[in-house]
Amino acid sequence: MSRGVADIAPARLALLNGGTVASATLTEGLAIDFTRLLAAAVPAIGAARLERMRAQAATGITGRMALAAQLLLDAGADLALLQAHPSDTVRGWVCFAIAAQPGLTLSQQLAAMRPLADDGHFGVREWAWLALRPHLAARLDEAIALLAPWTADPSERLRRFACEALRPRGVWCAHIPELKQQPQLALPLLQPLRADPAVYVQDAVANWLNDAAKSQPDWVRSLCAQWLLESPVAATARICKRAQRSLS
Repeated sequence: MSRGVADIAPARLALLNGGTVASATLTEGLAIDFTRLLAAAVPAIGAARLERMRAQAATGITGRMALAAQLLLDAGADLALLQAHPSDTVRGWVCFAIAAQPGLTLSQQLAAMRPLADDGHFGVREWAWLALRPHLAARLDEAIALLAPWTADPSERLRRFACEALRPRGVWCAHIPELKQQPQLALPLLQPLRADPAVYVQDAVANWLNDAAKSQPDWVRSLCAQWLLESPVAATARICKRAQRSLS
C-alpha cells in the first residue's frame, strides 16, 4: 500500500469504498477500491462483472474508469440515477458511460455531459472532459463549433470546459497533433475567454497556450501581444504571463 493510501483512516476509506462520501483529494480518489464501490453503487451488477473489475485492479485509473462505465452499460444501469450519486467516482463513471454509449451524436454527448462538466466536485469535472476528449478530437471542427457557445455560459466551469477539453497536449490524455501544429484552429474558443474574470478559466486558457507554445512559440507570442493591445486589463495580462511562462 502506498504511503498516501496508508495515511487515509480505515473508517474514511470504508466510506469512500461504500460510496457514501465524495473524495476530498486526488489521493483519496486514487485509493478507492472500484470493485467494492461498484458493488455498493449497483448491487445488481452481478458477480461476473465485479470479477472483471477486480481483475483490473492494477490497471491505470483512466482504464478502470472506462471499464467501470462499460460494465454499467452492459448491466443496463440507470445512468440518470447514478449521475446524482454521492460518490464523485460513480459520477465519473457516468461521464465515461456517456462517452461510450453507442449511437449518440457529438452534440448529444455534449448535452448529456453538460451537467457533469458543471458538477460541484473538481474530480467529476476532470472526468467529464477526459472521457469526451477522444470524440471531440476525432471531430475537431464540429467540436469547436459546438463548444464555442459554451465560452459565453454564465458558469465558469462550463467556460473552462470549452477550452480545457481540447488542450493540445493536456494531462493524462493523448495529444491532439492538429492543434499542436495549428493552434489557431481553436481561436473560436480562446478569443472569447482572453479577459475572463474567473481565475479558474484564466488558468485553463493560459495552460492551453502554454501547451501550444511548446510547438508554436512564435504564434503564442504574437497572439499574446495582440491580446495585450486589444484588451489591456488585469485578466488578460495574467493569462498572457502564464501562457508564456515556458518561453525564454
